[in-house]
Amino acid sequence: MKSARKGIDVLTACFVNVGFTLIIFIAAPDVSDAATNETNQRASLLAHPVSANLGGGTTVDKTGERAFRFIAANAEGMSVARFTFGKQLFETVWEPAPGSQPTTDGLGPIFNRSACAQCHIGNGRGRPPASTDGTMDSILVRLSIEGTGVHGGPKPIPGYGDQLQDRGIDGVPAEGRALIIYDEVNGKYADGTEYSLRKPKVSFVELAFGELPADVMISPRVASPVIGLGLLEAVPEASLHALADPDDQDGDGISGRANIVWDAVNKKKATGRFGWKANAPSLRHQNAAAAIGDMGITTPVFAEDLCEPIQKNCGEVAREVADSPELLSSFFDPLVRYTQLVAVPRQRDRDNPEVQRGAATFRGLGCASCHMPTLKTGSSELAELADQVIHPFSDLLLHDMGEGLADNRPDFQASGREWRTPPLWGIGLTEAVGGFQLFLHDGRARSLAEAILWHDGEAARAQQAFRTLPAAQRKELLAFLGSL
Repeated sequence: MKSARKGIDVLTACFVNVGFTLIIFIAAPDVSDAATNETNQRASLLAHPVSANLGGGTTVDKTGERAFRFIAANAEGMSVARFTFGKQLFETVWEPAPGSQPTTDGLGPIFNRSACAQCHIGNGRGRPPASTDGTMDSILVRLSIEGTGVHGGPKPIPGYGDQLQDRGIDGVPAEGRALIIYDEVNGKYADGTEYSLRKPKVSFVELAFGELPADVMISPRVASPVIGLGLLEAVPEASLHALADPDDQDGDGISGRANIVWDAVNKKKATGRFGWKANAPSLRHQNAAAAIGDMGITTPVFAEDLCEPIQKNCGEVAREVADSPELLSSFFDPLVRYTQLVAVPRQRDRDNPEVQRGAATFRGLGCASCHMPTLKTGSSELAELADQVIHPFSDLLLHDMGEGLADNRPDFQASGREWRTPPLWGIGLTEAVGGFQLFLHDGRARSLAEAILWHDGEAARAQQAFRTLPAAQRKELLAFLGSL
């Protein structure tokens, strides 16, 4: 007999009255406290009405190319000043040191891009190259080999590290280039309508420091949208663990897990919530990791350049211009503030019957089991973000998405088949902001329908249900997603 409290199997009450004993056995529920809490937490959040103000009080009523570039609607005082300065830093094109502006030099020696905004197009998502031989302007490639590195993360490749830097400043060779080609995978909806999915294959050319090892694990990743991040950071860690159900104790087929990662800011383990594998626990960590990994810019968090021992030119240049951190705290702090305060646009066409039917289908297919419509923030260092009811359509947890989407590259506790549920707020503005519609972690999906069709693993039932919908209902579901 299972117990709701450890060590208590049966509550026995004895009543002695006129020569007999009455024994009442009260069996505990056949679930654990964790399963009960997870069920209650999900039920409560799923029952909460979804407002058009997806970002709570921070929501802005904006559309078009600039929809992702506005400050939280409820921001005031110093938050506005820091946001404005941080925005300038986000858009700044860095130079190699010594540069014309000493406060914004220090690019490289090896890097991917020279400005945050070059990857996050209009503060939106990145994309893979438009052609086979195209440059990777807003997508990068993670690398690792079998085993674990420092603090339990992926194990870097000797000579290359854990990310391919495809650019170098003058006199420093780039590590190499990655190319992506696609195979088409054909399929049909239940009504006979044909579709085709792109399956990417990555190869490498111009490798400067030898061939990659046979057991190399690779993972192309597009940049993610920079909206509502401060709100996601303010969701209490306890809430994420309450939503997690790693052993599927409630039997719904969904086994969300929190990724426990290394927090380089506080020098301890913490719950991850940012990045495609939820491998960053905070925006300070995420911003610092992007600065050093993508631009070669040192910060108070990561203060050393990423020059592998074999990369002699890189190391020599780094020593010659040593001036760490290159992104000073007085600049780094406003940059973090900026990423915390970029607003979420309001849902559109909410009263459209087609959108309303699509919202019902979204829940009916089970999509909301991972893409949780509602979360609540707790305390925050920024009053604008505290105690908000928000609608990111994500539980920020890891889920097994099947073999088709697997990169087979573990990242802390995330397996090679697991991905963090990406928030859906703002997804309907992707084309308006970036000029394209490409989705999933590597940009393979050319439409939201293709993105859904790639779902598998824990999402297999929802994907199959979508594939068997009549065309009219598929259109309604996509109209709902387009309204977010």
